[in-house]
Amino acid sequence: MNVLALFKPIGVFVFDVDGVMTDGTLQVLGNGELSRKMNIKDGYALQLAVKKGYRVAVISGGKSPGVVKRLQGLGITDVFTGVGGKSEVLDAYLAKYAIPPEKILYMGDDMPDLAAMKRVGLPACPADAVPEIKAICRYISFAVGGRGCVRDVIEKVLKLNGHWE
Repeated sequence: MNVLALFKPIGVFVFDVDGVMTDGTLQVLGNGELSRKMNIKDGYALQLAVKKGYRVAVISGGKSPGVVKRLQGLGITDVFTGVGGKSEVLDAYLAKYAIPPEKILYMGDDMPDLAAMKRVGLPACPADAVPEIKAICRYISFAVGGRGCVRDVIEKVLKLNGHWE
């Protein structure tokens, strides 16, 4: 099967933050706050997906008001932070919007994402994901976390459906 065929039916994107939208490093500032770095090209793709009518959700174990503010600024309203059980949050999200799992691309990079990723049609990961995640993915991006992997998957879906600008 052509790998691009997996992307055509996707209507919902679910992303982890640390290691997917960021490179997975945290900078500890002098006041004790944690700082993350996000890719502007990923941001362009995220906001375009929202504008074109795709659902975008973020499920993260981390808690960062700055990350939430950034995502909301891109038009993402379904942001779940401080999550312990990502599968439970994903199940509630699917039920709330009556989304069939085969319409979902979930991009994660580490063990807390594993169970949730097994529930979707297109599990995907950055090139630097842990081996257990890579083993269950139907697509492994050429890009590493925080360096364009989010844009990679969004761009594929939008281009295949005539929504890329």
